[in-house]
Amino acid sequence: MTEFTPTAQLSAAGVSIWLDDLSRGRMDSGSLQQLIDTRNVVGVTTNPTIFAGALSNGESYAEQVSELSGAGKSVTEAVFEITTADVSRAADIFRPVYDASSGFDGRVSIEVEPNLAHDAAGTISEAKQLWAKIDKPNVMIKIPATVEGLEAITAAIGAGISVNVTLIFSLQRYREVMNAYLTGLEQAKAAGIDISTIHSVASFFVSRVDTEIDKRLVAIGTDKALALKSKAGVANAQLAYEAFEQTFASERAAGLLAAGANKQRPLWASTGVKDPNLPDTLYVTQLVADGVVNTMPEKTLEATFDHGQIEGDSVTGSYDDANAVLDAIAGLGISYDEVTALLEKEGVEKFVVSWTELLDTVTQALAAAK
Repeated sequence: MTEFTPTAQLSAAGVSIWLDDLSRGRMDSGSLQQLIDTRNVVGVTTNPTIFAGALSNGESYAEQVSELSGAGKSVTEAVFEITTADVSRAADIFRPVYDASSGFDGRVSIEVEPNLAHDAAGTISEAKQLWAKIDKPNVMIKIPATVEGLEAITAAIGAGISVNVTLIFSLQRYREVMNAYLTGLEQAKAAGIDISTIHSVASFFVSRVDTEIDKRLVAIGTDKALALKSKAGVANAQLAYEAFEQTFASERAAGLLAAGANKQRPLWASTGVKDPNLPDTLYVTQLVADGVVNTMPEKTLEATFDHGQIEGDSVTGSYDDANAVLDAIAGLGISYDEVTALLEKEGVEKFVVSWTELLDTVTQALAAAK
């Protein structure tokens, strides 16, 4: 591995590169290990959309599907077995990274069922089931940052479960997520759990913010509006990092960190560029900061490796400019709160659709295996 590749430079700047994709075929072929060896990949995230795609395209699931069909498993039981098997295997692949980084990286995430996004008790129950089933220290359970999800995040952390909080769009909700994490740590500490074993990331979505706000800027159509295109996503994420710095510099956080707690790292999600007129590495090069995770689809990872210009920290010190961008957008009559609430709603809905597709795919596969 050369230390001069852009992905190596990104890692040296304190950014953990995680791949936003997982399939059995990728593990069977050695592709995942190759990305670890050559692209500085130190973790993987999954979601219902990724699993739906993997199952619909993969012959590598046929044997397990046949076994599950023969055992008379229901479709939900089969999905649980298939997805946890993949995540467990990926956790083993990343175990050397986990050990070498003292648990900092080498992480693999699996999401609770999207239909539970507004069911705190159901989310807590499934988080515990997934955690117990996989039983690997480098796994994280993904819980959406809905209002109901906040309660589940606290309960899971309080039970000693490492959590990847997903679908965060607004700064206010992000602060609530960090509060939920700290509350969970306090509960775990009070219960005698070793809080140094609990890790968490907070997945702050980037490109979807630009997609929605740019649509509104184009509708306004003035030079002033068009000049703000494709700036909101990065500005929003930069201000999220400021909120992260503030929260973990607080007296409350300092006490927990002194007792062995880990910071809940910001994770940049939705980093694939949707607008073909933009640089394909925009949401990587503009969001370099120490202690963050950037989870990339393979296309973005390869673009970064090929021609990413990594010039050090591009976040700290940007807060005044970032605030100016969001203020200018608000000044045009575009409601930040309305946009972020819509994106959260759509994010949950998209995962529910993917989950339904996953269930349909497995239903057909189970029937065909009989």
